[in-house]
Amino acid sequence: MHFDTKLIHDPRLFSEHNPSTATPIFQTATFAQSSSAANDRYDYSRSGNPTRDVLEQQLARLEEGEKGLAFSSGMAAITAVTSLVHAGETIVTGCDLYGGTSRLLGHLKEAQQIEVVYLHTWNDDALKRIREFKPKLVLIETPTNPLQKVVDISRVAKHAHKVGALLAVDNTMLSPYLQQPLNLGADIVIHSATKFLSGHADVTAGAVMTKNFKLGEKLAWIQNATGTALAPFDCWVLSRGIKTLGVRLDRQQRNARRIAKFLVEHPLVKKVFFPSLYEGDARAIHLRQTTGDGSVLSFTTGSLEVSQRILDRLKLCAITVSFGSVATTISLPSRMSHASLDNDLKEVELIPEDLIRLSVGIEDVADILADLESAFDSASTNIRKKKVLQSSASI
Repeated sequence: MHFDTKLIHDPRLFSEHNPSTATPIFQTATFAQSSSAANDRYDYSRSGNPTRDVLEQQLARLEEGEKGLAFSSGMAAITAVTSLVHAGETIVTGCDLYGGTSRLLGHLKEAQQIEVVYLHTWNDDALKRIREFKPKLVLIETPTNPLQKVVDISRVAKHAHKVGALLAVDNTMLSPYLQQPLNLGADIVIHSATKFLSGHADVTAGAVMTKNFKLGEKLAWIQNATGTALAPFDCWVLSRGIKTLGVRLDRQQRNARRIAKFLVEHPLVKKVFFPSLYEGDARAIHLRQTTGDGSVLSFTTGSLEVSQRILDRLKLCAITVSFGSVATTISLPSRMSHASLDNDLKEVELIPEDLIRLSVGIEDVADILADLESAFDSASTNIRKKKVLQSSASI
């Protein structure tokens, strides 16, 4: 099947007693057993639920993996993957990293004596150092959050596998519609399914997929033991959202390209971070491993005050910490999603305090542009007034 067909035709629970064309919600905590000596497939929803089984099969199929797992959040999914690493072992990760992931890694260093090494994973010379640290796990994002740096998945896999490390790729930013890391050498793919997979900002969920069934079973054991499996109703909501992933992202990407052009040309904007604007190796790598740029972009204004004024004057674009929804959202990562970075990471890679992250939705792009133009005009007017006042005060 082509990808868009896979999105619609999930592995439903068909039987003579269940002819429904949509997956039913098995909203139950327990399942009656067939006998006192039975070891039936389902007994307790934490350990297994038919609705979740359908979703997990769908997740595996979308990433072309053998095993998919649905978690209660993206951070629960990342925590399960990092649970494969034990005290005294090492995790190598990127410097531009989601704030929640950084916070978790900081905790692992303190509480579990796991070594965490931050590298510029988009730099080939830095990647060669992976062998030096002999990690158990290499964890990367591409494009990164929030600076949209491009990381060569195949190259990282090569360096990781030479020392027997697992490579996990957080694919939240693009989704399996645009990038499939397992086919590029990754061992594990992670998603905050709250974002593009769901697409409607109405469920919190995480996902992990792998081609290695034995590794998948190990992660399933962690999921069951820690009680982080996604609840039946949330599984149903996520399954429904997945069906429109392709049509949503097509529209979002088209809108994002228009907005990127507007930002590049605006005098208040200093720099725009978006894969379609890159040149040289970064662009070549991105084109080789993806089929699109996604709909999240970041930009700087040169001033925290200006960035705050832009956000505070928007009417249509909501200020939120998340991204990937059908609605356009905006944030200041340094004050929001990335405010709690691991102290070691702060020393390596500072997020510009004026950086704005914009997640473009499916609205009519003219309305998004009008909202941005109005906010930028208001911020510009305030800057001009401030300069006049400063000039008057100096006379």
